[in-house]
Amino acid sequence: QLQLAESGGGSVQAGGSMRLSCEVFGPSYGPNCVGWFRQAPGKEREGVTVLDTDSRTIYADSVKGRFTISKDYAKNTLYLQMNSLKPEDTAMYYCAATWRHCMDLGTEKYNFWGQGTQVTVSS
Repeated sequence: QLQLAESGGGSVQAGGSMRLSCEVFGPSYGPNCVGWFRQAPGKEREGVTVLDTDSRTIYADSVKGRFTISKDYAKNTLYLQMNSLKPEDTAMYYCAATWRHCMDLGTEKYNFWGQGTQVTVSS
């Protein structure tokens, strides 16, 4: 059983930066994979980036070079550093976790989700 709580969302101008946080509450052994996902109005939820226990990462092509996923193991907190933000990045951002293997950015294998935090990027 896991609980996740996102924070750090808000509004920013294009070209700006923002860091999202996700505190993970659960067993000490933790999940195998954690990740960030986003959903814009009228669109499907999409994977942004994932991180597994071997420190392997996957990024969506749309955010490569701009976003960075990291985890503070002492604080049990996941982060998403977002730089060079674009209006197209506007969405509700969710953190998620799973004990399954994460070999892609698909949402199906993630069964623990936070409530989401809104990110709005203005031009």
